[in-house]
Amino acid sequence: MKKLPLLMYHNILKNTDKPAPYSVKVEDFEKQLRYLQQKGYKTIHFKELDQYSNSKERLVILTFDDMTINQLELAVPLLVKYNMKASFFIPFFYIGKSDEWNNGTEPIMSLEQIKSLPALIELGYHSYLHRPYASLTPEEVEEDFILSKQIIDNNQLEVSSVLAYPFGNFPRKEPQKSLFFAQLKKHNIQYALRIGNKINAFPFKNNYEINRIDIKGSEKLFLFKWKLAFGKLF
Repeated sequence: MKKLPLLMYHNILKNTDKPAPYSVKVEDFEKQLRYLQQKGYKTIHFKELDQYSNSKERLVILTFDDMTINQLELAVPLLVKYNMKASFFIPFFYIGKSDEWNNGTEPIMSLEQIKSLPALIELGYHSYLHRPYASLTPEEVEEDFILSKQIIDNNQLEVSSVLAYPFGNFPRKEPQKSLFFAQLKKHNIQYALRIGNKINAFPFKNNYEINRIDIKGSEKLFLFKWKLAFGKLF
């Protein structure tokens, strides 16, 4: 089995903006992409994973939660510049609004902006209302998927069968966990992403508990390199 790191990004900041824990400055983001390129990493989409189960290439998946406009304006041009693929996860209710689950200061892409994204960007699910799944009843989870799919179908969006859990949250105790995973399977979710800060073995042991590594703006490039290689810092 090979290693497959998944990197998790949120907001991308201009270099003049104040640093924030889960936001990365655009200059640092470019340094990270340049490092991946120099080390021969190949970026792939989740919808392509089956093609790489026996690959000996050095793979990485770049993921972006929330579909903020700063990702469109700052991250996407650099992904195009370095010809790197990424997966962007949509909180469907908030399309064209703002990140109201935080403080509501970051605008979210509109439908037109989402549809304008280049082919390097794969779209995925980030729930409908960006609520922690562990706090929801099975009926609420069901409604969340139904409403998400209505947005997808009504607007002819091409969304891959991959879900990034809001806040990395999902039911951890039985029987709720098994019931929740059964709902994911019912709705044809093939992969689901937690946080975990570990490097995945690929093929995955459990498709619904795939680990991502959170990339923070407060960390220098050498810590990015460490996380890419080992996951947790210590």
